[in-house]
Amino acid sequence: MSAQDIRVLLVADTHLGFDLPFRPRVERRRRGHDFFANFERALAPALRGDVDLVVHGGDLFYRSRVPPALVDMAMAPLVRVAEAGTPVYLVPGNHERSRIPLHLWTAHPNLHIFHRPTTFMYHGPKGSLALSGFPFARKVRDRLGSLLDQTGYTQEVAVPRLLCLHQTIEGAQVGVTDYTFRRGVDIIRGRDVPPGFSAVLCGHIHRAQVLSHDLSGWPLAAPVIYPGSIERTSFAERDEEKGYYIVSVSPRAQGRAGQVDTKFVPLPTRPMISLVFEPGARTGSALEQQLEEQLAALDPDSVVRVQLSGQGAAAALRTLTAARLRQIAPPSMNVVLAGPRTHGEA
Repeated sequence: MSAQDIRVLLVADTHLGFDLPFRPRVERRRRGHDFFANFERALAPALRGDVDLVVHGGDLFYRSRVPPALVDMAMAPLVRVAEAGTPVYLVPGNHERSRIPLHLWTAHPNLHIFHRPTTFMYHGPKGSLALSGFPFARKVRDRLGSLLDQTGYTQEVAVPRLLCLHQTIEGAQVGVTDYTFRRGVDIIRGRDVPPGFSAVLCGHIHRAQVLSHDLSGWPLAAPVIYPGSIERTSFAERDEEKGYYIVSVSPRAQGRAGQVDTKFVPLPTRPMISLVFEPGARTGSALEQQLEEQLAALDPDSVVRVQLSGQGAAAALRTLTAARLRQIAPPSMNVVLAGPRTHGEA
């Protein structure tokens, strides 16, 4: 890493609006504030001027249809970065249905959105970059070549190129069982990662990872960098560290390997615990007291899934409600109630 490298802040899968209803029917602690807080933390280096540009790898929102007020809330931190002089590039993800809901101020000259396959040119004091990309595409395996051609990335530019995507690429892993994506119409084959790019900056996979080889062990034409999500969106992610990447690109890295450095920056996450509770013969107040004691032994800031198991699980589900579980748990805790645990479930 050199002081003359162009520093890119790569963040993705922010899922803003997750567990943040505007008219909540139940008063309880909401996890949505955690997502916004980590988004602000991730963008802090850009606001301080410690990076040269920001790439958001998609799924800015938690679903495709969101209220205008949430669009305003989500775009406001990015606009502050843009107004501070740091360009921002957004890849629409599947949760945006391949488009970002527009507001008048998204026309800011430092905000660039990959509405369609295109190439943006970044020019800064340390040098220039070409950023090519396209919004999330279904059945991308057979469409990749055409989508890449539409970006115009093959045009001669004597600067490093970055490919910005929101897709699944062969070899990416997720979940507590390290599930590996191997083949399918929505998966880009490793051998199809195009040459000529210094790196692929990618969203969609929630675990932070850098792919360097395909499943046959052959080197990829460019490293694929997934920053992962900024918060845990499901219990399958409960052991994953969350954060973002600082990607340092040498101004001379014109698609050559070894010219890109990555630094993962972790973000704070609340403990996420899957509590397997066996009611046994306990019922009523005895059941609740035992469960209350187990919850009290956990970090009060935890996000907890209570999963009933074994003898008495089905009977307990008939009397123990989610509302009652929230009353039993510390008020600072997020708790959900799951059904009886099945054999082999993680």
